[in-house]
Amino acid sequence: MADNILLQVEGLKVAYGGIQAVKGVDFDVREGELVSLIGANGAGKTTTLKAITGLQPLAVGDVKFLGKSIKGQGAWNLAKQGLVMVPEGRGTFTRMTITENLLMGAFIRKDSEIQADIEKVFGLFPRLKERRSQLAGTMSGGEQQMLAMGRALMARPKLLLLDEPSMGLSPIMVDKIFEVVNDIHRQGVTVLLVEQNASRALELANRGYVMESGVVTMQGDGKTLLNDPKVRAAYLGE
Repeated sequence: MADNILLQVEGLKVAYGGIQAVKGVDFDVREGELVSLIGANGAGKTTTLKAITGLQPLAVGDVKFLGKSIKGQGAWNLAKQGLVMVPEGRGTFTRMTITENLLMGAFIRKDSEIQADIEKVFGLFPRLKERRSQLAGTMSGGEQQMLAMGRALMARPKLLLLDEPSMGLSPIMVDKIFEVVNDIHRQGVTVLLVEQNASRALELANRGYVMESGVVTMQGDGKTLLNDPKVRAAYLGE
């Protein structure tokens, strides 16, 4: 696995009907990094994640994880290998409690440390601990986002994919979510963060990619992109 590359996307093309949503994307994520993929709504970011995780068929190209092609594999197999996604819209089990949702995240595991990992999630998200017996569907959007992230961590991912974790949240909750993303990364989890909030995503990123109309138009380390005049004009309103 060259340079500890966990994820390698090569020439990825995805089409919906006759519309080419992703037009030949290449990027990689190395072990220990936090990589941000930014772009406007409709740029193809979520479609790219869906193609990586097998939720959307690839028209052309390949996706490699841990040096091996995962093209055509389902989310179940990918989770067992350590590739876990928190989807846009959270996708919590609304009729289950917080604790039951977290246990579902550990469904693929057979070890004896599941309860200890639940306590670690509660350490990251004290609000979830306070409400551990509450049904997920009765929680706010921000709380459900916390739960979705906590549930993904229960699978002990080697690579965590986050799709628009701040979407639709209050400014205070956005601050909390980005704080936790940073904490997760500092604890050693490799992260691929897809975000419309370019400034916050690039502030955290080791490296970043800018996606426009289905192609990657810029790439570089996070701070360089954050200070690039083109990025600031297009995404930061300057």
